[in-house]
Parts: sequence; structure tokens; C-alpha cells
Amino acid sequence: MSMGEYFNFILTRTESMYNTVQLEGHGSFWLVFFIGIFFGAIIQYSRIDKFEKIAGFAMGKDTIVPKILFLAIGITSIALYFEIQMGYASYHIKPIMLQGLILGGIIFGIGMAIIGKCPGTGPISIAEGRIDVLFGAFGGILGGWLFTKYYDDFFKPLMGNNYGKATLMSVSGDYATLFVFVFGIALILIAILIPKMELPDDDGPSLEHDEKVKAGNR
Repeated sequence: MSMGEYFNFILTRTESMYNTVQLEGHGSFWLVFFIGIFFGAIIQYSRIDKFEKIAGFAMGKDTIVPKILFLAIGITSIALYFEIQMGYASYHIKPIMLQGLILGGIIFGIGMAIIGKCPGTGPISIAEGRIDVLFGAFGGILGGWLFTKYYDDFFKPLMGNNYGKATLMSVSGDYATLFVFVFGIALILIAILIPKMELPDDDGPSLEHDEKVKAGNR
């Protein structure tokens, strides 16, 4: 697959993604678009698109990222479960390939440590004009092209055995609803109980830092 064919493939898949969202009756293109804007606004408000937040999280010196992640996953787990039960949402389960997941996680972690961003915060940083993240995005596109082009010959054997499609819901069986509540509430409590630690970002001192400075000057 040439680079041009790969970009055409990406455009086709993107168009298919938007069509899938609309045809499944889960909302129009514009609804999805505004949800994306709302998501980006939350990330910018919390400043977790900053390198210092990701790096601080990795060093155990900033807990804003884990607090937000645990809170978001806890609330979303409960909300998404009931949306699916009522037919307002759906998810597409991928097969479990442990070897591929481990290798992919290592590569993902290395890339995230270098760039200081993840696929969710990266585009927002690019929109803010951060050139370093833009180069990271180009690297991701190139990596995706290489993965697609050489999947059968090189990457597929590295993926390991296919253990089928399974979810925690299918494992919990009749106790799925109770499990979702316990799992979601536990994550929400963890988010609340994690002590707040925050490093100042490159745009200036954080609000917590300002409060400490004011308290020290009194």
C-alpha cells in the first residue's frame, strides 16, 4: 500500500465512521462535533493537555491526570452500560491478543513519555500551536501506514494468539448490573480520595501554586 493509498484508506474509514454514527441513530454529525468541542473544552480547562501534567503523572508528582481518568471512567462505565441497555449506544469489541497488547502498550508508553501527550490530548495541543506534538502526529500517521502495509508479513505473527472477544460484562453474567455499579463507584471514590498534587505548567503557575505563594506572603 503506497502512501497515497493509505491516506485514501484513512479518509474512507473516517467517512465510514461518521456514517456509522449517523445510521445507528446515536446522533447527527453535528451532535458528535459539539460533543468533541465539549470534550476539548474540559481538557483545556483542566490543563491535562500540558506536558507537565503527563510528565508529573509519570513521576508521581502530579495527580490531576489520574483523578480525572478515574472519575471519567467511573461515571462513564455506569452511564454507558445503561445507555447500551436502553439501545442508545453500542460498542464494538476487539479480540484479546495478549502478546500484541503488551507490545503495543510498551510502544505506546514510550511514545507518550517522549511526546508527553496521548491520542486524546495531542490534537488539542496541535490546535494550540504546539509544533512538537505535530511532529508526533506525523510519526503516528507514518507508524499506522507501516503497520497497515506490513501487517500480514511482519506484525501479525507478533500479535500472538487470539483469545476471542470478551468483556467484564460477559464474565460477570447475571451480576453485570451490580458489577457495573460497584466498579464505577469504586473508581469515583478512588478519584476523590487520591491526594491532589499539581505541578505548575509552562503557561505559568497553577492555581494551587498561587494559593501557596499568597499563603507564604501573609
